[in-house]
Amino acid sequence: MNPIRPTPRTLTALIVCLLTIGLWQIGEGSWIYAKAGLAQHLLQRAWSRTLAGEAGAKPWPWADTWPVARLLVPSQHIDQIVLEGAYGRTLAFGPGHVESAGPIGASDTVILTGHRDTHFSFLKRLQPNDVIELDTPAGHRRRYRIQETRIADSRTAAIGIGHDQPRLMLVTCYPFDAIQAGGPLRYVVTATMEGTELKRREKKNGADDPD
Repeated sequence: MNPIRPTPRTLTALIVCLLTIGLWQIGEGSWIYAKAGLAQHLLQRAWSRTLAGEAGAKPWPWADTWPVARLLVPSQHIDQIVLEGAYGRTLAFGPGHVESAGPIGASDTVILTGHRDTHFSFLKRLQPNDVIELDTPAGHRRRYRIQETRIADSRTAAIGIGHDQPRLMLVTCYPFDAIQAGGPLRYVVTATMEGTELKRREKKNGADDPD
């Protein structure tokens, strides 16, 4: 029995079809990277306006969020603009600030969240004592040092907002390599502001000193 051989017309159509699919995939990937690059450029411009004193500087006219901080992690070469609000439409462009924790610069505890497979994928590489820096809209830079990383179940564990010392908490979904998005587990990185523990010890020692 002779094998069935495709006709030249069939081969041509198949090649054209594969090339079309390939070009479409390349175009989709290029558009995603181009859109991400444009978004970062617009976010940086909005952050510059924020530092200049403009309140609620929107990165694009229809945006319902605005920059509230700049997150830097020197050990991971991370430099990201933080947006107000921990919503899906916000997290698509960068880390989001959990509003219930209080305004950045006025609250002792700052909570930021981001997607585990994009902006916060670097969290899995952080180690205790790594430095995290946070620039505020007032132009001040806060320097934090990581104290712990842990896995929490959002159904039973609450991320407490302490008032005893300034700290920064970074939160993302867990596990990092999960096939499906969502799930109850969270990866939590807790860092305290550098110098806080020293000041607290000095205050305690002063209170205990009878002189």
